[in-house]
Amino acid sequence: MANDLIRQQKTITGAELLIECLMGEQVDTIFGYPGGAVIPIYDALYDCSDIRHILTRHEQAAVHAADGYARVTGRPGVALVTSGPGATNAVTGIANAFMDSVPLVVLTGQVSTDLIGRDSFQEVNIFGMTMDVTKHNYVVMDVKQLPRIIKEAFHIASTGRPGPVLIDLPKNIMNAKTALGTLEKISIRGYEPAPEIPEETVAQIANRLGSAERPVILAGGGVVSSGSSDALLDLAVNAGIPVVSTLMGIGAFPSDHPLYLGMLGMHGTYAANRAVHQADVLLSLGARFNDRLSGKIKSFSPESWKVHVDIDDAELGKNIPVDVAVHGNIRDLLMKLNPLTGRLTAAEAWAKETTRWQKKVPHFTAEAGTLCPQEVIQLLHKFTEGNAVVATDVGQHQIWTAHHYKFKHTRSFLTSGGLGTMGFGLPAAIGAAIAGDGSPVICVTGDGSFQMNLQELMTAVDYQLPIKIALLNNGYLGMVRQWQQMFYKRRYSSVQISSPDYVAFASAYGVTGLRAQTLDEAESIIRQSLEIPGPVLMEFNVKEEQNVFPMVPPGESNDKMIMDERN
Repeated sequence: MANDLIRQQKTITGAELLIECLMGEQVDTIFGYPGGAVIPIYDALYDCSDIRHILTRHEQAAVHAADGYARVTGRPGVALVTSGPGATNAVTGIANAFMDSVPLVVLTGQVSTDLIGRDSFQEVNIFGMTMDVTKHNYVVMDVKQLPRIIKEAFHIASTGRPGPVLIDLPKNIMNAKTALGTLEKISIRGYEPAPEIPEETVAQIANRLGSAERPVILAGGGVVSSGSSDALLDLAVNAGIPVVSTLMGIGAFPSDHPLYLGMLGMHGTYAANRAVHQADVLLSLGARFNDRLSGKIKSFSPESWKVHVDIDDAELGKNIPVDVAVHGNIRDLLMKLNPLTGRLTAAEAWAKETTRWQKKVPHFTAEAGTLCPQEVIQLLHKFTEGNAVVATDVGQHQIWTAHHYKFKHTRSFLTSGGLGTMGFGLPAAIGAAIAGDGSPVICVTGDGSFQMNLQELMTAVDYQLPIKIALLNNGYLGMVRQWQQMFYKRRYSSVQISSPDYVAFASAYGVTGLRAQTLDEAESIIRQSLEIPGPVLMEFNVKEEQNVFPMVPPGESNDKMIMDERN
């Protein structure tokens, strides 16, 4: 480790040193909730005008908001919570960011070092609890360690495969006096975030693509986090290669581009699943090949020569055997590959064929006087022209958004992919709005998910954030109900969910609440909401037993899609 500490001209507290170190990392926003163990930190924040603190109403929401901020900006989000229940409430948010490779630095309060291990008031071993859901974590046992740990944490969180780093901060360390300052440089022995990709590997991939007749590019979340969307677009357009995406990769390639075939996997489009199944070369960029993506492993893209590119070598070959495993930065590969890859003449017929396949999900029809959830998403796209940042919760509405909102820009689709966290949407939208330029942020949620973190509506009110909540109310935990309908003989167990009067609920928070039950009403309230400054809650009473299609049954290969209710 390089020793480049700057010494202060005066003595300061550990908490004040922490704030200086955060400012040294260009932190401008912290999402948090105070408590006894972090009072020294909040006292130091009182005199800091360079860092804005966003007070959420729950620690889980604070971490989700920092997550949303990070996804939109590409910079580490920062959350600050107290010890004990404050720290344990944050665990779900940390695990969510870990699964989706989101850079976070989570600061947790801790009891004084002399009280650790004595079952003290509000003491938990959050260091041990979070080892499996962080990229790295620390306990600061000496104030002299603080500048190094802060510098390392931000470096680790944002380089290589991004992820959350937790720093546990005992109260006496925050109260300790020191003359130390920030650390300017860092070097971590043995940590190599992005190894160089050999030229011969790039040439091998280029040669194989050059002779391919049915190539497909699979864009995962790694394309977004590596800033490779422009290079991917260049490769696909210049070579004429169809592109599919994972759920996390949505927005990495323009959804309205002719070469985009849609999302792959359990709820993927017919075109995407069929193309990957028939491909002879599959170039996978930053995807984990998890079970929802790959389906039956033995039947996944059975005839293709598979290239898997990932910044994390632990993912290579973990779920799907591949022919070439490339450990490195996706952007590095694409910048080297693009000059070597011309128009793939042998694949021109394939590109034309696949782009004629059905990219849309099956047609849906609403009965007279009812409203289909898919229609709501299409209207949201229509009136925002695909330019909004959209955060979703988890369930049927998440998949309908993935299919029916056409994302034009990278970092514009925020959703919980790996962990599938209900309650993610509203706080993530708050983080996105805090990071944004004042343009509307759409939160698409369900009546089940919204009630997980609905208290955060007050946070949106406090900061007058331009969040437009589109709540699809079908009276069910919809995705669970769909599984019970399709695979458990309609034995609906604990999936009907009651709700408050959402318009009255919004009014109690000082928020405009709007309700729609027909297509005309839906169009009217969406138009109205976009003209109202600050948060708006729109409740759409949609068809109750509407299902998400296509759907690959669990354990089946992706070519065995159920396309509608008839099959």
